[in-house]
Amino acid sequence: MGVYVILCIGESLEEREAGKTLDVVTRQLNAVAERLSSRDWPKVVIAYEPIWAIGTGKVATTEQAQEVHASIRKWLGDKISTDTAENVRVIYGGSVTEKNCRDLAQQPDVDGFLVGGASLKPAFIDIINSRL
Repeated sequence: MGVYVILCIGESLEEREAGKTLDVVTRQLNAVAERLSSRDWPKVVIAYEPIWAIGTGKVATTEQAQEVHASIRKWLGDKISTDTAENVRVIYGGSVTEKNCRDLAQQPDVDGFLVGGASLKPAFIDIINSRL
């Protein structure tokens, strides 16, 4: 059965402001792809977690998150396989709260969340139920 992993990728604020987000994420994915075979990808969950949003209270806009998630899914389809692109979970991490999760959960390429500090609060149940 093996080990399942969450691959966290994302850009710094400086890279975001320079318009390099998609380049950075693609570079990170390429580095991992060099070491994985096609049979390894079903054991991977990809978490887009912008560095500038970790524990800061800042969060990517819904549009920013969807753009990056769609780019990740396209990369998977182009570089790995259509099946992999359709089946690998791509989740969002980076200051996820009960206040921002509903809009993020409605995005077509956001499959879930990597939740940090908010998982310790009673409102975590709202994040769990964000797609209901």
